[in-house]
Amino acid sequence: MGDCEIHRDSMDRYSLRGMVFHTIREDILSGRYGQHEELRENTIAQKLGVSRTPVREALRQLELEGLVSIVPNKGAYVTGITEKDMKDIYTARSLLEGRCARWATEHITGEQIEKLEENVELSIFYTKRKNYSQVCELDTQFHEILYAASDSRMFYQLLSDFHHYVERVRRISLATGGRAEESNREHWKILDAVKAKEERLAEKLATEHVLNTLENMDSYGMENLLKNSICLDQK
Repeated sequence: MGDCEIHRDSMDRYSLRGMVFHTIREDILSGRYGQHEELRENTIAQKLGVSRTPVREALRQLELEGLVSIVPNKGAYVTGITEKDMKDIYTARSLLEGRCARWATEHITGEQIEKLEENVELSIFYTKRKNYSQVCELDTQFHEILYAASDSRMFYQLLSDFHHYVERVRRISLATGGRAEESNREHWKILDAVKAKEERLAEKLATEHVLNTLENMDSYGMENLLKNSICLDQK
């Protein structure tokens, strides 16, 4: 695959600072830390077996991402993802995913097409078995392959982050209202359009796919998604 797959996450993950950053970030996005919970440097450092310096650096980076709020002379607190954040993310994705799919029709490789085909087939397999955690993981992979195929480093980075930010609510959404089955059918249609080099159709289908997901989330209730996803993570 192309250079656009070289995401800052993969480049930094194996450094000490990167490991600390990604660990805290995952804990926030998975709901292991509650909204407004204090993130104590000493506690996190002891848990990870590191000094306070990489923890402090990670918290500053997370503040830049909007996931943490640092109050001078008090400490760092979880901001996390709110209902408005989710709506904003899906609105932004609806504007960008279509263009990503359009560009993918121009740059996608045979290897990427094969991976997308295998991905959807596996997703159908796990959907039939109601293994929605695996379906969610495959959904993430499908979109990241498509982002990479757009041959845009910026799109890959931005859209991958957006997709990851709402991962825990996507797990619940995919398990409701037959959304997983619909998502698989939509993925097939997007893939067929990309393979056929039908750029306008690919753009239209990818945009509709994001809007359909948002509609499903709205019908379930954003607040319910957030609550239930936290309960699921704490089991």
